[in-house]
Amino acid sequence: MRHLGPRLPPSSYFRPEKSPSSTSPFPAMNYTIQAYLIYLPVSVAMTVWVARTLHRNGRVFLVQAFRGNEAMADSVNHLLVVGFYLINVGFITMALRYGDKPQDLQAMIEFLSTKLGVVLLVLGAMHFFNLFNFDKMRRKGLRPPTAGEPLPVPLPRLHP
Repeated sequence: MRHLGPRLPPSSYFRPEKSPSSTSPFPAMNYTIQAYLIYLPVSVAMTVWVARTLHRNGRVFLVQAFRGNEAMADSVNHLLVVGFYLINVGFITMALRYGDKPQDLQAMIEFLSTKLGVVLLVLGAMHFFNLFNFDKMRRKGLRPPTAGEPLPVPLPRLHP
C-alpha cells in the first residue's frame, strides 16, 4: 500500500502547531477562549460559595419567620437557593458573549477583571435582596397572629 502524505513520527500527531509569534502557553487557543476558561469556573465557584453561605445562615431567619416550622423553613430555603443558582448561572452564561474580546494578555486580564467584577456586583445585589426578604419574612413571623389567622401546623421533616 502506498502512503500519500509526508511521513511524520506518531508523537507529532498530538502536538499542536506553535506559531513563532505566539507567546501564549496555549498556542492553539486565543485569549478569548483562555479568558472564558478562567471566567466560567471562577464565576460559578463564587456563586456556589454565596449560595451556600445564604443557605446555611438564612435558615435561622426562615425558621423564625415560619414560627419554628423547620420543615417549611428548610423547604423554602432550598427553593431560594435553587432560584439563586438559576438566576446567577443564567446571568454568567448570558454575559459571556458581551464585551470587547481580548487580543493580548493585558486585554485578557482587563476583560476578566470586568467580567468577574460584574458577577461580584450581581452576586452582592442578589445577596442583599435575599437578606431583605429574609428579614421581611422574619419580622412577619415575629408578629403575633391576628384573631382570624390560624397558627401554622408543623409539618414532619422529610429529610434528615
